[in-house]
Amino acid sequence: MMGRLLGSRTNRTPWTGPLASLRTPPSAGVLSCRVLDPVNSPVPQAEFTVSDAMGRVVVSGGTDPYGSFVTTVPAGEYRLAVSAEGYAPYRATVTVGESSLTSLGDVIMPIAQPPELPTPGDWEIDPTHSSIAFIARHIGLARVHGRFNTFAGVVRIADPMERSAMHVVIDASSIDTNVRMRDDHLRSADFLDVGNFPVLEFYSDRFVHKGGTKWAVTGALSLHGVTRTVTLDVDYLGLGNGMEGEARAACRAVTELHRDDFTVSWQSMLARGIAVVGPTIAIELDVQVVPKS
Repeated sequence: MMGRLLGSRTNRTPWTGPLASLRTPPSAGVLSCRVLDPVNSPVPQAEFTVSDAMGRVVVSGGTDPYGSFVTTVPAGEYRLAVSAEGYAPYRATVTVGESSLTSLGDVIMPIAQPPELPTPGDWEIDPTHSSIAFIARHIGLARVHGRFNTFAGVVRIADPMERSAMHVVIDASSIDTNVRMRDDHLRSADFLDVGNFPVLEFYSDRFVHKGGTKWAVTGALSLHGVTRTVTLDVDYLGLGNGMEGEARAACRAVTELHRDDFTVSWQSMLARGIAVVGPTIAIELDVQVVPKS
């Protein structure tokens, strides 16, 4: 079990105070907990999951601004998992009795050690184990999922990491939404105009550590002949080894683009009242990099 438990107690008798007004079925009980950091400050928005003996999730949610959560569940034995960004997880098994309050008291979440960073040097994107995907609204209703199949990039890791830089090039014609007619239209002058703008490029030399595994990577994105500043919200996943033992690092990143920022307005269709694509495009990246040979 990770984490520490302070003031743990189980109250099998009916409760008083504010909880006295909480009505529960006769076969149910109340489970409560308060999540604190190592200096006894509340951890708000910690995520908790209560599962039954078969591993099925019974209830999940987040702690309140005071680090507390209270939930009503059928009487029985449960597995509780608590997690929060930057902290080691906490797990416990607890039995909830009928018409009673079962309190785990104060759970102390230790600070998690951040994953090891890549060694300084040039690392290149492994396209086989990476993806650049997007999600757009279609006619204001359904969501269209797509990706770019061809891209390359290099990350120059520095010491300290904040001085690193990266350069990514994406083949605009490799856009793929799994519908050939739509993809041909996206490549046309109505949309990406790949004949005049064959690539998308992203360059950054600003890496900012936001704590734990979170980073912000800010740079210039060139798309459709326009360059704008874009910030990627990055979750660094750490180092690992491939099947052949080669070192590799992984991360996930998200950002949101406003199509009008890149003059992709498609006025001919909008003038006819056809809202083909929503005003924003969500970008999702899963990236693995390996030392450049």
